Amino acid sequence: MSSSSSSTPLATQPPPTPTYQLTYPAPYVILITINRPKQMNSLPYASHWEADALLQWFDSEPSLRVAVVTGSGRAFCAGQDLIEQRDLANLREAAARGDADAKAKLPDKRLLTHPPSGFMGISRRAGKKPVIAAVNGWAMGGGFEVCLGCDMIIASPQATFGLPEAMRGLYAGAGGLSRLVRLAGMTIASEIAMSGRFLSAQEAAQYAIANRVSKTHESCVGEAVELAAKVASLSPDAIVVTRHGLRQSWETASVERASQETELRYGAALRDGENLGIGLRAFAEKKQPQWVPSKL
Repeated sequence: MSSSSSSTPLATQPPPTPTYQLTYPAPYVILITINRPKQMNSLPYASHWEADALLQWFDSEPSLRVAVVTGSGRAFCAGQDLIEQRDLANLREAAARGDADAKAKLPDKRLLTHPPSGFMGISRRAGKKPVIAAVNGWAMGGGFEVCLGCDMIIASPQATFGLPEAMRGLYAGAGGLSRLVRLAGMTIASEIAMSGRFLSAQEAAQYAIANRVSKTHESCVGEAVELAAKVASLSPDAIVVTRHGLRQSWETASVERASQETELRYGAALRDGENLGIGLRAFAEKKQPQWVPSKL
């Protein structure tokens, strides 16, 4: 499901998105809404690959610079679709007993995994452009891991975060554990992941997981879009390179090596690009810069 009411014309069209509603609430900004409210926006396997294709398109679409992700209804994302998991388990058991019909219904094993970019194509995403989470409600399991893979988080006062996998005999395997440790520290991350502790929106902000709590529940998405618009108003080249530098510093053990990798990958291209000249001339002439699409 998608909407093409973009204030900035798209150069290319997005891939099919039956799970997600797409809108364009500000110049250069796409809002991706998980649209499974009856399932608390839990995601079946196909929806992860759908989102992975969508975010790859977002990275390559020149008219877009920032994405905002939110959920419809009262949940942001309740994690993996456990009803699908139950049905698959029943099919496997029947197939193991020799049921030919059940065996024929089993999907290809390649479709019963997450893409390399992780849960919803975000939890382990490298990517190029920033993604902001507008957490409107429950962010559980993989839904919390999606938040931890985003660049910034605006939490509704009603948002709740948790990793209940160990309570179900699982573990949070979509990249969230290591990222939670980096953000909140070992002791808090351990309590969340190993005791089933849920965090309120205020606690998520207190532990530097969320940037801030929105003024009201209703304003959560609007405040995230406002933040996205601020980012999108800057040089798209500078944002791509700055994001890479920040992510490398977070993902790489060596601080200096992270700086080196960003310079080696993007430094010369940034300095040779049109947007640097545009920014410097606008500064000297006391004008607003008119950026061109990033070629990085």
